[in-house]
Amino acid sequence: MKLAWLAPMVAGAMLVCTAAAAERGRDGHVGIIYWQAPSILNPYLSGGTKDVEAASMILEPLARFDESGNLTPWLATSVPTPANGGVSADLRTVTWRLREGLLWSDGSPVTAADVVFTAAYCRDPAGGCSQLAQFDDVTAVEALDDLTVRVTFGVSKPYPYGPFTGATSPILQKAQFGDCKGIRAPECTEANFGPIGTGPFRVTGFRPNDVISLEANPHYRDPAKPAFATVTFKGGGDAAAAARAVLATGEFDYAWNLQLAPDVLRGMQAAGKGTVVSSFGTLVERLVVNLTDPSPERGEARSTRAHPHPFLTDRAVRRALSMAIDRRLLVEIGYGQAGRPACNVVPAPEIYASRANDDCLEQDINGAKRLLDAAGWRPGPDGIRQKEGVRLSILYQTSTNAVRQDFQALIKQWWSEIGIETELRNIDASVFFGGDPGNPDTYQKFFADIEMYANSFEGIDPEPYLGGWRCGNEPRPATQWQGENMPRYCSEAYDRLLAEMAETGDIAERARLARAMNDMLVRDHVLIPLVHRGRVSAHARSLGGVRLNTWDSEIWNIADWHRIR
Repeated sequence: MKLAWLAPMVAGAMLVCTAAAAERGRDGHVGIIYWQAPSILNPYLSGGTKDVEAASMILEPLARFDESGNLTPWLATSVPTPANGGVSADLRTVTWRLREGLLWSDGSPVTAADVVFTAAYCRDPAGGCSQLAQFDDVTAVEALDDLTVRVTFGVSKPYPYGPFTGATSPILQKAQFGDCKGIRAPECTEANFGPIGTGPFRVTGFRPNDVISLEANPHYRDPAKPAFATVTFKGGGDAAAAARAVLATGEFDYAWNLQLAPDVLRGMQAAGKGTVVSSFGTLVERLVVNLTDPSPERGEARSTRAHPHPFLTDRAVRRALSMAIDRRLLVEIGYGQAGRPACNVVPAPEIYASRANDDCLEQDINGAKRLLDAAGWRPGPDGIRQKEGVRLSILYQTSTNAVRQDFQALIKQWWSEIGIETELRNIDASVFFGGDPGNPDTYQKFFADIEMYANSFEGIDPEPYLGGWRCGNEPRPATQWQGENMPRYCSEAYDRLLAEMAETGDIAERARLARAMNDMLVRDHVLIPLVHRGRVSAHARSLGGVRLNTWDSEIWNIADWHRIR
């Protein structure tokens, strides 16, 4: 097995920090608005993008992905490879070396013990770690000295860059989180709301689902950065209000994830206050099908694999739901040039994109009806299909957002045309994407039949992302409702392909396996892709240094942001 294919990804990987002849905090204040408000600042306890990205200003990984998807050293001195001796010849170990002199924001030194602790924190079987797939096949994480960490895998690992890379897998301070492992993890409110980090900013105040106040980290490794002394990270509202606050009124400097019709954004940008930026990565808006029974009468076992769904376990029903959808129309009304009809959950890089599912591009209402007829689902007196006393009646949930509510309305209409009843529910995004195990409305708990949201993966290799749908990775009470397998999917054949990919180094073969897993998920219709979305955000014309990143946290380089005068 060879890793030559990784060379472009880590090319030029040495991070060069050029100290400017300027002081930290010289540009005063910067305002950021995410209309999905963060509810926690610990990415190991939430898979929500808004939580992960907010935390990325504070917590940092050993390496992260730049705006081109290249793996770049961050807290580490370099990216380990076989060529530089950081990855062993048998591909079973990867050795990371921390930069010298790194300090936490409380002034204490960062050591390899913190890295070892972070792995133990996520891998604790009594806890519920949202990012557990990043640690697939890890058997040991050891400190060789104060600055050196070795990660050992149980198999040869051609892509050993899951742990401690990207915004979803940062380093936690052992001293702060040491008593917060396992079942206690969600109880450590002070740590989860105000983590001590190595990033350019540190928390001075946090009101969950509302606002974060931050100040420049006085112990940040570059004395000239960050340029801003303070940050207000505002959450809540809607995409239109966020866009208006940057593009029209200039109240904020940066607005994220502007899910608005293209003509609306053009109209706002005409005010001249800000600029719309966009880029395609791996973000796909999709429907997720619940293969388990979300009925309240199931009690604590609702939406767990203890009880299969009464009708969505029928592949014919799931396929009919997909066939009834006009994806081209969804793109037209929702995203324009910032969207493409999607038939895959792994849409990029190009080598990983399957063409086996392109039949989804054509809406087929009549075909969906015939499929349901053949499966024995016949229209009842009210026109809703039923079989053996079970009606095709769906609760379809998503976050509150104008584009998503437009999608819901259209999809409800199309499903009614094939004899399926749909009740719509929309939930405040800060709650829906939050990780609160006590809240019944999170997308992890999935107390509905269908839910809709967008997701993507970091970097350019989809192995950890595909690992999210492994058997046992579903949210459930035993994991504090954390996990990435929202449909509660379980396939031995899928897991075998995942295990094979973990031991495969050839890029063409890895791509074949990734496409095969994508096809299983899509052809089984447990995930129903809708739109390959470009990331659309906006920043003030006076804000410099922004490099839109679809492969990592969008605000990955906030330390480089500055005011243009």
